[in-house]
Amino acid sequence: MTDPDAIAVHAVTSVGASPSRRAWLRFKRNRLGFWSLVIFCTLVVLSLGAELISNDRPIVVRYQGQTYFPMLKDYSEKTFGGDFETSADYLDPFIRDQFSKAGNWALFAPNPYGPKTLNYFAKSPNPSAPTLDNLLGTDDRGRDLLAQLIYGFRVSVLFALALTFVGVVLGIVTGAIQGFFGGKTDLAFQRFIEIWGSMPELYLLIIFSAVFAPSIALLLVLLSLFGWMGLSDYVRAEFFRNRQLDYVRAARALGVGNWQIIWRHILPNSLTPVVTFLPFRMSGAILALTSLDFLGLGVPPGTPSLGELLSQGKNSIDAWWISLSTFAVLVVTLLLLTFMGDALRDALDPRKAER
Repeated sequence: MTDPDAIAVHAVTSVGASPSRRAWLRFKRNRLGFWSLVIFCTLVVLSLGAELISNDRPIVVRYQGQTYFPMLKDYSEKTFGGDFETSADYLDPFIRDQFSKAGNWALFAPNPYGPKTLNYFAKSPNPSAPTLDNLLGTDDRGRDLLAQLIYGFRVSVLFALALTFVGVVLGIVTGAIQGFFGGKTDLAFQRFIEIWGSMPELYLLIIFSAVFAPSIALLLVLLSLFGWMGLSDYVRAEFFRNRQLDYVRAARALGVGNWQIIWRHILPNSLTPVVTFLPFRMSGAILALTSLDFLGLGVPPGTPSLGELLSQGKNSIDAWWISLSTFAVLVVTLLLLTFMGDALRDALDPRKAER
């Protein structure tokens, strides 16, 4: 049986489709990479709406003829028939009983726990094994593990995207300057990279985490200072190769400025290694954040973190559900990114494109 995608690739190639279109069709032919992209994007989109999936506050409440939106606004316990002015605990059996009376109702998220919610009504000590109330169990503080994983996955992916973006921008800029101008400029940059790359990154992280209050922004800045050097070498090599081609010489002969040549002519033809390494750079960023959180040098305490859950699993060997579920999330995420990277590399490989 003939592969429809193979026919499509042959058809668009024969009629002169754009290189990006042909690369996309080659990417789609790799079923493992394509479906990894679909699954990963679906998980990311779902995690962005984590508050609608896992939240200890109802999405909407109808009580005594009035409509309330606890996800958007705090309401006191007195609003729902309680005795105190403190914020309502929507997991309290009394509040739940109020919502179940005639004419009253509340729409909860599928998992009625947030990342910081403590289940005070658990029937077993923490960490608690998986039950119908907590599908994946609780951690050592009584927080729902499923909620921790959902929000921790979102933090890891968003951090990886931000770190990858900053690293790509810095890598492209430094690599383009080195490869295009060459000579003393390239020599100076290379010596700087050699010195900067020899800096003890982990020691700097330990020092800064002791001096400054831990935050995701500080962690992003520190890792970005070192994350651009690997990509810079690839961009530099591409610019060295492309700056000698005929279309660049023609642009110079027409009087086009250096920065216009870099931006409009050489850079679009030098992005293959940049695009190819994007999934692998994201994998490295997720692993870096997880490792630092595991060592206690990552995100601030209380922030959902996969690394912290792995540390809890190490400290609570009997609570197998913590390590197993966290490890499964990490493995699935890294596998999806790896499959995407392999498919992207094959799609942009000029030798395979010729065949």
